[in-house]
Amino acid sequence: MSNIFYPCVLYLQDGTLYKGWSLFNFNVSFGEVVFNTGMTGYQEIMTDPSYAGQMVVFTYPEIGNTGLNHEDNESNFIHIKGLIAKNISSFSSNWRSSISLKKYLSIKNMPHIFGIDTRSLTKHLRLMGVMNAAIVSMKFDYEFSYSLFDVNRNVLDRLDLVRKVTTKLVYHVNPSNFMFIPFKTHLNLNTNSQLGTNLTILVVDFGMKFNILRKLLSFGCKIFVVPATCDYNTIVKYKPDGLLLSNGPGNPLLAIYAANTVKKLIYNANVPIFGICMGHQILNLALGAKTFKLKFGHRGLNHPSGLKNYSEITSQNHGFAVDSNSLSQNELSQILKINCLNLNDLTVAGILHKNKPIFSVQYHPEASPGPNDADYLFKVFIRLIIQSKTLD
Repeated sequence: MSNIFYPCVLYLQDGTLYKGWSLFNFNVSFGEVVFNTGMTGYQEIMTDPSYAGQMVVFTYPEIGNTGLNHEDNESNFIHIKGLIAKNISSFSSNWRSSISLKKYLSIKNMPHIFGIDTRSLTKHLRLMGVMNAAIVSMKFDYEFSYSLFDVNRNVLDRLDLVRKVTTKLVYHVNPSNFMFIPFKTHLNLNTNSQLGTNLTILVVDFGMKFNILRKLLSFGCKIFVVPATCDYNTIVKYKPDGLLLSNGPGNPLLAIYAANTVKKLIYNANVPIFGICMGHQILNLALGAKTFKLKFGHRGLNHPSGLKNYSEITSQNHGFAVDSNSLSQNELSQILKINCLNLNDLTVAGILHKNKPIFSVQYHPEASPGPNDADYLFKVFIRLIIQSKTLD
């Protein structure tokens, strides 16, 4: 592969610019620029629907060392609008690698920039907050391109990204499409595979990661995935034993149609519900809580979450959070319990309904960044369903 690099520029909404390089020429890419502090996981990040509409700054100084493989994608598509790195490795070395990141970017014609000071950029975003940005190839008149850069272009707060990434049709999950051998070995199926036999789990897809399905399949569950726009009657038609609200991108307030459906399910269907990330936010909106946008979000693999003297190391990826003040209101405080906080900034990381089999977390228990501290939550969900069925 050619080692010729092409000059390009990253423009931020506030006028700050960074000059760097790309592996090929492209026009211009717009998006909200955010940063992720993980040392690994670039393949999962690029294919995670939660990053739809965003350009991701990788704070680790070099990415691409382990290449990409056929198993670790979190969806069937690339969802990020641009990749921003200090350095992209020219070589990859891993027994599972099937293609280098460098070659992958070129084949997919994916906008990117490297050779910039990502530490400076990250500190700037921490100070000023996430903002819109554009990556422009310098083969074009980039001053002219910048004049076209409307600061309000594609403001993610105003786009219903959930509708863009959700499945269009209901489908049944075939285990053979998701459970590859290395993953089966890692999950220790001898322990889990029989627990969820004969249970039907319905997953509402707000921008779902494949690993959520793999975790549920490891318990032997029968799984259906439905669109975020699915109505109450369609959901109850499947007679689910449990309902999982998946992760997803963007502003949860723009998916209020989903919150209204979940609200009906909470008060009429009597089905156990587990919310993850966007699903956590939608669930809380359905219960009457409020959400707000974080200054620069939580995106990384080592966020401590817990309460009092207990902590788990968790993977997180979100720009919005549930307002803790709204949860302390009289009506909500009587039915909901905050059972987990992000210990970096004390935002809400998990809630538990006091009277119904309902709980949610702001982080990603399906992720495996190294520690599997939160992995047990799927078993909790399955056991909650089983217990609820015995009480019916």
